[in-house]
Amino acid sequence: MILEMAASVGDRSDRPVVTAGGRSLTAPELLHRARAAAHRFRQHQAVLYLGANHLAYPVALFGAALAGVPFVPVNYRLGTHQLTPLLARHPGALVLRPGDLDALVGDLEDLDNLGVRREEPDTDALDASQDQDAVAVLLYTSGTTAEPKAAVLRHRHLLAYVLNTQEFASAETDDATLVAVPPYHVAGLMNLLTNLYSGRRVVYLEAFGAGEWLEAVRRERITHALVVPTMLSRIVAEVHGDDAAAPALRSLAYGGARTPRRVVERALRIFPQTGFVNAYGLTETASSIAVLGPDDHWQASVSDDPAIRDRLGSVGRALPGVEIQIRTEDGQPAGDGETGLVFVRGEQISGEYGGRSALDGDGWFATRDRGRLDADGYLFIEGRADDTIIRGGENIAPAEIEDVLLAHPGIVEAAVVGLPDPEWGQRIVAILVGEGDPAEIRQWVKDRLRSSKTPDAIVFRAELPKTETGKLLRRILLAELETTHA
Repeated sequence: MILEMAASVGDRSDRPVVTAGGRSLTAPELLHRARAAAHRFRQHQAVLYLGANHLAYPVALFGAALAGVPFVPVNYRLGTHQLTPLLARHPGALVLRPGDLDALVGDLEDLDNLGVRREEPDTDALDASQDQDAVAVLLYTSGTTAEPKAAVLRHRHLLAYVLNTQEFASAETDDATLVAVPPYHVAGLMNLLTNLYSGRRVVYLEAFGAGEWLEAVRRERITHALVVPTMLSRIVAEVHGDDAAAPALRSLAYGGARTPRRVVERALRIFPQTGFVNAYGLTETASSIAVLGPDDHWQASVSDDPAIRDRLGSVGRALPGVEIQIRTEDGQPAGDGETGLVFVRGEQISGEYGGRSALDGDGWFATRDRGRLDADGYLFIEGRADDTIIRGGENIAPAEIEDVLLAHPGIVEAAVVGLPDPEWGQRIVAILVGEGDPAEIRQWVKDRLRSSKTPDAIVFRAELPKTETGKLLRRILLAELETTHA
């Protein structure tokens, strides 16, 4: 539906809607290729996309939707031992590998390389196959604390997010958004849908590099962009001086993991004409469910009120159509400012894995994040519930300690985990990227928190294990530490 609507806007039909690798497609061109590809896709149980950002990505996504089969973007960097069992979960699927992608976006004659029919597609038959309750996309979660699971997103979940957050054809005709997140991430998927619906051109960056990102922003006169915290950290480090020289950039969204506050503050300085957006969401929620908007960022950066300044550490307030509730450990609603488990509800919330729904009887989804809501509805995320350290019977959130460590001038990155301890149940270990005296760093934390939250041990590393979207892989870190610090 979204692509058909975009292609129907007469005064914009000759303008590019997607750009990658120096080539662009208009909405009618994209629709025509998607319909042609759909005839081939209908012979399969699913379409697995095993490539980087490419013009073929939207063709394959919409082609699968028109064919009525699930679209499954897969991490193309997985090793054979990880990829083989994943592909085995999808018997009867068409696997699109890097060598197949150019054929999807070439001249229509080139579609023969995939066995796609060149004659005019039976449009009525394709359109009739679309069912809003059908599975649109299967996205594998990042697996930061456990093995990845396939989250099910149905057409109605995607449409709910788009329709509740965007106005059709509302973008300026020269608007362009830069997408550098990988295609198997929910942000990559939803950025395509929302920008296409609003009429903004999508420019794909095949692989992220801070210098390449800044060059593309300037060359393409990018007005909107989305980055993950790791990307934002590298971008601010790449800029020397106090101005990133990107005057066309009106909006820069960041999210996907916790972002160090000093990185955000530096970004606000070097992009003085840019409105910043912090977005919080999960794969299972079809992208963002809460947003800290540009006005919130500006107010927090200039206010003398500590409560307002603290909002820079929040993920904002719930989006239209989304409810957020904090529950205590015994399942009761938490009070303002009280930390508990984050539950969400709304039309865009899937909470489904392989035919099994994780929603409760009232439609609430447990995010497994710990957080709190202030009196004005701003949501503060304090980490995953699974990450909680239990030391001497006290529940300790690693995020609280990590924030204090990141404020230390010598610390660039920080992760705090709990390792087994015969006396306390768990001992606190801080793994740091940076430099400093361990005793001084422990005292730094003790002075700002208390003794029970002071790391028992400090470990320095050159880097922390992370996903491509900047999420800390705690299960890998814990496994390594349990071997070396048992």
